[in-house]
Parts: sequence; structure tokens; C-alpha cells
Amino acid sequence: MQRTWIALGALAGLSTVAMTALAAHGLDPTAARLVRSGAEMQGWHALALLACGLWVPRGGRLADGAGAAFTAGIVLFCGSIYALGLGATRTAPAAPIGGALLMLGWLLLGLSAVLRPGN
Repeated sequence: MQRTWIALGALAGLSTVAMTALAAHGLDPTAARLVRSGAEMQGWHALALLACGLWVPRGGRLADGAGAAFTAGIVLFCGSIYALGLGATRTAPAAPIGGALLMLGWLLLGLSAVLRPGN
């Protein structure tokens, strides 16, 4: 899964730049604020995915779980913020679920460092 998390982190970083460019050049100020907010969160979690990819050989299944939580959290949380910024009227409970998954990812990543014996 090491390469998967690095590839997904790179994809998340790439799409962060694209969404930031859209916010800067193609949206009204209110929509741009929402999209920039989603891009900021996505950018930080793209880096977290890269960290998972680098750490997974030592962090094991907990680090893989963190990568999965970050990936799902980016899609749900950032995706729902982007959808609102681009005109959706509501996104159901996607943002809170995505936010909880992002927090779970950080917890799992931390636990992977603390609970791995011999590291």
C-alpha cells in the first residue's frame, strides 16, 4: 500500500492546485472562499497521505488505516465543500462524516507510531 498512499497523495496535491486556481480565477468571491477552504484542508491531507506512504513499512496496518481514512475524508469533506462552492444546495452529512474520517486518520497515524513494538 506504500505506493498507493504516495500516488493518492500526489493526486490530491495535484487536484489541490487545480481547485486553488479555479478559486483564484473562475469563481465569485463567496464560492472562491468555500473552494479555497476545501483546498486548504485537501492540501494538508495530501501531505498526510504522503507521510502514510513513507511510514507504512514501519507503521503497518494502522498506517494503512490512516491512509484509507485520509482518502475517504478528503473525498467526503473536501468534496462536499467543493460541491457547495460550485453550486450544490446541500451535501447531506458528507462533510461531518468526512471530517470525522480525517480526525480518525490522524489518530490512527499517531497510534501507528506509538503502538508499533521495537520502533
